[in-house]
Amino acid sequence: MIMRAMAALAAGAFLMGAAPTSDPYTYMEEADGAKALDFARAENARSLPQLQNDPRYAGLYADALKIVTAKDRIPAVAIAGDGSLRDFWQDAQHVRGIWRTTSLASYRAAEPQWKTVLDLDALSKAENANWVWKGAQCLKPADRLCLVHLSNGGKDAVEVREFDAATGQFVAGGFHLPEGKHRIEWVDRDTLAVATDWTKGEVTASGYPYVVKLLKRGQPLSAASEVFRGDPKDVSVQPTVLREPDGEVAAVLINRELNFFNAEHLLVTPKGPVRLALPTKSTIQTYVGGKVIVTLEQDWPQKQLKQGDLLSFELKAVKAGPGNLAATLILRPSASQAIEEVASTKSRLVVVVLDDVKGQIRSFRAGPKGWTSKTLNLPSDSTLGIASTGDADEQMIVDVTSFLTPSSQWFVDAAAGKPEQLKALPPRFDASQSVVEQLWATSRDGTRVPYFVVRPKGLKLDGTAPTLLTAYGGFQLSQTPAYAATAGKLWLEKGGVYVLANIRGGGEFGPRWHNAGLKLNRMRVYDDFFAVSRDLIARKITSARKLGIEGGSNGGLLMGVALTQHPELYNAIVIQVPLFDMIAYTHIGAGASWVGEYGDPAVPAERAVLDSYSPYQLLAPGKPYPRVFIETSTKDDRVHPAHARKAAARLKEFGYDYLYYENIDGGHAASANLNERALRIALEYTYLSQRLMN
Repeated sequence: MIMRAMAALAAGAFLMGAAPTSDPYTYMEEADGAKALDFARAENARSLPQLQNDPRYAGLYADALKIVTAKDRIPAVAIAGDGSLRDFWQDAQHVRGIWRTTSLASYRAAEPQWKTVLDLDALSKAENANWVWKGAQCLKPADRLCLVHLSNGGKDAVEVREFDAATGQFVAGGFHLPEGKHRIEWVDRDTLAVATDWTKGEVTASGYPYVVKLLKRGQPLSAASEVFRGDPKDVSVQPTVLREPDGEVAAVLINRELNFFNAEHLLVTPKGPVRLALPTKSTIQTYVGGKVIVTLEQDWPQKQLKQGDLLSFELKAVKAGPGNLAATLILRPSASQAIEEVASTKSRLVVVVLDDVKGQIRSFRAGPKGWTSKTLNLPSDSTLGIASTGDADEQMIVDVTSFLTPSSQWFVDAAAGKPEQLKALPPRFDASQSVVEQLWATSRDGTRVPYFVVRPKGLKLDGTAPTLLTAYGGFQLSQTPAYAATAGKLWLEKGGVYVLANIRGGGEFGPRWHNAGLKLNRMRVYDDFFAVSRDLIARKITSARKLGIEGGSNGGLLMGVALTQHPELYNAIVIQVPLFDMIAYTHIGAGASWVGEYGDPAVPAERAVLDSYSPYQLLAPGKPYPRVFIETSTKDDRVHPAHARKAAARLKEFGYDYLYYENIDGGHAASANLNERALRIALEYTYLSQRLMN
């Protein structure tokens, strides 16, 4: 996908609310402030022994570490321009990781012969740094020259260095950008299109760049030539380069994000950028066979097109008449379907379609009579993901996963439709005694909400099963079945039940499922979650005494709402890297970018809704709150650690018992390397065991 890179950032619009002046914990909004860090370290010193001294912790940590550092994991390979495969790999010997390469023939073998391209552990040691890999952008078609993104401790902000993948060396005098939240695209080997903070502080209210310039090889940043300037009230701007299979530039576009869900798409012409007459709720996904591929997130009544539609536009016609676009409908999902992912090979368009939250991949080809498609022969009742596609041929790599069947990786010809299994993960837990079922709950407004239950085959419906429920419910991000490696070993094998809820706000049924929970309608998201919780109890799968919940980021906000609105339903709540103060959130970290999702506390009607569920403001003494476990990271520059810190401080003020863990590194994942990830997982399952399995 081309212009969904920011989707995983959970960002939104621009109006800023004022910080409440009566809040005694605003000092915690300084991420590295001495007083805030003193609080975090003291909380760690108090909480960690209560978990790590539990006799179960050592075994849980050992199991988690064995799984996350296992050498027989499936590598996340991508097809390079020369036909080789590359991946970034971490294990017990490479905690920070290595970027490596091998041939397809070698990869097919049981023990591929890998060549290390870049060793991040060695680089960190040499530079006395805590580098975290954030990916590489390589120049098509050869993929030799690459822009390597390095994060200090896991932050979204990265330092960018030019790297020669053939020599395994950084390019002397090559492109280099200091730490920032850059948006970069190669134009040619000597030119980059860059959005960054060209002048210190020249960012939007959300903390992202809004000025695009062309940077030539050898130029200082100050000499770059401006192409487009957005507005500080935008979320961000981002350049995109459309390429032919041979690497030739077909077009340069700019995506101006007005808020997270509304954007202007501009075509860069010799006379400057020209806006394309696309609805603002639309996403340019890819380019194939001379056609620009777009998904709609809103109706387009003038063209008789619907939200969720997949469209194509002839690039020649777009260039000739950017203000009068003619769309061709490729696919209109049914009410049970959603377009989950879009990619392209040399001449094929490949689309992941969800149907009642179960995946399939369709391969489309444009012909004289329009688009035709076929469904690829891949495992059913699974989650399918397009890991990589070839530019010079029709090959692609597909990931297949489900709750109980170990994940597998397939090499697929999008034209011939011939799948070949490349790798399969060995079992990480005994799944023979478990079963998966999809159930439906009815929300407060009558909407049916699906959820998956992974449970023992012989489960007695007497309400005694320790049950872990998780959900997300935001930013049109779908929650789909995935192999439960750590949950299976640390929870299911011990008799626990695992539940994944597909509540509104996500993308499981397309844009309509997401749009139903925006801003003034936000309570629908939480009502869906409470409906699933009550349904589990009503079916006697579990009971309030045995029900625990877990969620992170936007899902962490969900956990906070559950804590403050219905604490009687839960006996354990894991609150990971959360939003929590929804009245002040627009001025904390990147919070201004989320107004498109939640609403603006400066707008009275939206403020009223935020007041009705903001967990930080609704915390109160004397409530039947369970003992919660709150986690965050000092280096999280997306959802600021202040949210978690302030939640803990308020609970402490009111005299509640709670646990708190702040990883001083780790970014938004709250773990900067595999060891830290295993630690976090073990802490969580120790807590859940204490609360639900005693």
